[in-house]
Amino acid sequence: MATLSTLEFTGPRRVTDLAVIQGVTQPSMTALITALERSGLVERHGDASDKRVTLVAMTPVGLEYLRTRREAGRQVMAQLISKLPPDEAATLAAAVPALAHLRALNDQERDPAARL
Repeated sequence: MATLSTLEFTGPRRVTDLAVIQGVTQPSMTALITALERSGLVERHGDASDKRVTLVAMTPVGLEYLRTRREAGRQVMAQLISKLPPDEAATLAAAVPALAHLRALNDQERDPAARL
């Protein structure tokens, strides 16, 4: 999920970039990309600006899979939150801006270009 999310956020990437972003070795990322490719969730293609480079991109099937998984997670969380007492639900609602800020910070960390 994390690698698919990165591809959605940053667009096509080199395997080496994905390994750095995810904090894993290049061989581990290569194995993951191979599995994702076999599942039809990503595809590899050449870089038009540098013929020596192969990029990994999410397929439409991969994007749909990612969106479906996210929606399932949202539904589970909404169902659980609906079971909370009103004061606890309000506490969660008050935390939403801080959580959004954390997500933005995480997105910046996942984008190697933002680190330069």
